[in-house]
Parts: sequence; structure tokens; C-alpha cells
Amino acid sequence: MKIELRYAGHPDDVKNYDTSKLREEFLIEKVFVQDEISLVYSLYDRYIVGGAMPVRKQLALESADELKSEQFLNRREMGIINIGGDSEIKTGDLTFKLGFKEALYLGKGTRDVVFKSVDPLNPAKLYINSAPAHHAYKSEKVTLADAEITVLGNPESSNFRTINKLLVNSVIETCQLQMGMTELKSGSVWNTMPVHTHNRRIEAYFYFEVQEKQAICHFMGTPDETRHIWMRNEQAVLSPSWSIHSAAGTSNYTFIWGMAGENLDYGDMDVRYPDTLK
Repeated sequence: MKIELRYAGHPDDVKNYDTSKLREEFLIEKVFVQDEISLVYSLYDRYIVGGAMPVRKQLALESADELKSEQFLNRREMGIINIGGDSEIKTGDLTFKLGFKEALYLGKGTRDVVFKSVDPLNPAKLYINSAPAHHAYKSEKVTLADAEITVLGNPESSNFRTINKLLVNSVIETCQLQMGMTELKSGSVWNTMPVHTHNRRIEAYFYFEVQEKQAICHFMGTPDETRHIWMRNEQAVLSPSWSIHSAAGTSNYTFIWGMAGENLDYGDMDVRYPDTLK
């Protein structure tokens, strides 16, 4: 398992970053590496983002020196969403089968986690978010049929989309982690509009189903000092609590959002409308 540590930055410092520095600090260019678990440990809310891609090997979730714990989930919870082929995730005596666009919550104290692909020719791609946890909630699988679904936007604003709330407190119990998946309709390219910040929690976006030779322009920074990062298919980006997080694609796409912090109120956000941005 490979884990990379990233430090937190003050917004006044970040506004002076050039393109290379922005990408170095916030962009996760390679989420999936064959037969590896690859993670980024951010000091924004101690949030962990990454992926596991078992192909010919079973991948054991080991602890890391940064965690100072015997097991990875001794003091953490984890959310997993599969964007690849069918997988099996073992935790002690339990085995969870996770298909395409299905989610799994692993509670604090879950031990001996192992990731496996059912078919090496169609390997699983397990997108992972993890946050510190204070209580042990039940590990549970959530499918799109179980999700709380909201349809927002409209074709006229190019932001017609379906929000699938998967690992949220209206569906399952978690400590602070929330995850879901937003699918944009054909002809729509804008997500999360109007933009917002939420000083009470970090957020991370993972973009996929981006068509070949297309791209995502992800917007970040404070509402009065915005920046952008161009992204490709199956890349992730960290969004500090003080930063907006929105994007426009050169075609429609899907993205997974994950967040953790002060509370579990999905609607807790400080909105900024397009005509006020700079």
C-alpha cells in the first residue's frame, strides 16, 4: 500500500500558487494503480482519498505509519464506491459483493479488510474515502436502489443532473463521512451550481465517465479569488473548507463527492451565485 501525505494551506497563501503548485497540492492524478492501494492523506480534516485496483492479487488494507494504529480502521471509518468490475471485499468473517456504482460503508474498528476482483479481465476500481471516527457503526452495502435520489438543475442552465446520496445519514448511520454520486444528463456540463463553501467540512471530488479526448475544468479557491484545475478521466481533487468546488466538462460526466467535518447536514452550505464570483 502506498500513502502520500499532503499538508493544509492558508487561502491567502494558496491564491499565490501557480498552475504546477495548485496541481501538486490539490489534484490526485493517479487514483488507480493495478494491484495496488494508492492513497492520499490530507491534513484538511485528516481526510484520506484514493483507490484500490485488485487485478491478479488480493489487496490487504494495511495500516500506515501516519495512522499510528494496528489496523487502518482502528480509529477511522471508510466509504468505498466501485466504478469497475464486480468485487469482493472481505472483513473478518464477512464478504461484501460490490458491483458497478455500488457503495460500501466500513465502520470504525473493522479489521482485516481485503479487496478482490471477481474477474481479472474486468477488474474492480474501488474509490476510497476515509475520515476519523468516534463511534463504531455497522458496516453496510448501499446500492443505487437504496439511495436517496434528487434531481436538480435544468437543460437551459446546462446543469440537469441526478444526485444519488449513498453514504449519508438519511440512508445509513455514519460518524462524519458522507459520499454520493452525481450523474449529469446528456447536454449538461455544470455541476454544483450555484457554487458554495462549507467552512465546517472538507470535500473531495472524483471525476469519471469522462469521454475520450474530453476534459473537466474544476474550479476552486475563495469565491472572490477563484482558480481552476484541468482534469482528466478518473482523477480526484481535494477541496478545503474555504474553497468553492464546481466544474464544467467539455461533455457530460459523472462524479463522486465525499466529505467529512463538523456535521452531517447535507444542506449546510454557504451559497455564492454566479454573478458574485470573481
